[in-house]
Amino acid sequence: MHVEYHVGKEVPLEDDAAVNKVEAVCMGESMAAFVPEGNVGTREASGFRIYAAGAESNVAIWLAQLGRNAAWASRVGDDALGDRVVAELASYGVDTSLVDHVKRGRTGVMVKDPAPSGSRVVYYRSGSAATTLDRAFTRRIRAASPKVVHISGVTAAISQSALAAIEALLDWASTSPTRVSFDVNYRPALWPDEGEARETIRELGRRADLVLVGLDEAQALWGSASVGEIRDLLDGARSIVVKNGGIDATLLTGSSAWTVPALPVDVVEPVGAGDAFAAGFLHGWLDDADPSVCLRLGHLVAGFALRSTNDHAALPTPPTRLLEEATSGRPWAVDRLKSAMVTR
Repeated sequence: MHVEYHVGKEVPLEDDAAVNKVEAVCMGESMAAFVPEGNVGTREASGFRIYAAGAESNVAIWLAQLGRNAAWASRVGDDALGDRVVAELASYGVDTSLVDHVKRGRTGVMVKDPAPSGSRVVYYRSGSAATTLDRAFTRRIRAASPKVVHISGVTAAISQSALAAIEALLDWASTSPTRVSFDVNYRPALWPDEGEARETIRELGRRADLVLVGLDEAQALWGSASVGEIRDLLDGARSIVVKNGGIDATLLTGSSAWTVPALPVDVVEPVGAGDAFAAGFLHGWLDDADPSVCLRLGHLVAGFALRSTNDHAALPTPPTRLLEEATSGRPWAVDRLKSAMVTR
């Protein structure tokens, strides 16, 4: 039997079928993002575009477009914004049956303020429905028995109960076939205590099957300046992917390492590219694909995000076309890549 979790109680649901088929569950907060229409800042804007924004939900959206049965698990308010966020994810093919609408809760909001010197983002997420994620909530994820659960350091930062939810999933996964993917996603503004962030994120990473971390994040958090230092720091993780911006990405598994250069792309907006990379990599990882293929898939999907102003976007290329390019083993070629990234 499904159970719909509200804060402090459990409500039975009727249908188990959708949950049992899920390959990947991405747990974390997604907010309603307000972005000014036109090339103006928030102060001058007369209208706003609203879309769903969240690291884990971004990953779920890309995975669904790659043909995976991906679910997003979270809590939203029983408000119009929560309905809108859930509807947007569902429109991309994401399974939203693991989302809980919290009675009298509210959905988090973020406002993006574009400026020539760089966009500024203001968050209104304190006390949001997602901050009530807790150990009890994870029961429905465990009941789904997905192949992989994807979580991030953002969820660990939004509340102590959300951190406890991550720890509960790690406890459960350690004795189950489900693997855990953990994206560091270090956001300094969410961690008042840098020392706490340093220790908490490290301990979570050491318990995961897969860790994704940017070299810049590792430097900011732990002062780690090399792939080798990161391997030593996260010594409990089975596999670690270190992303070095537009240069390359390296996968570390045991004593082995694979490095694939980033593909050439004209960057429009870097926000969301890390989530897209994670989804591409997981797409291959779910099938135990060759390490280099997983990395190439990560770069290819990230390429679409880099060319968009949104945190996520519609995948314009059939997944089979991307897989062909990823498995070819050929060096990146700009002309060929442009051909591979055609609109359907």
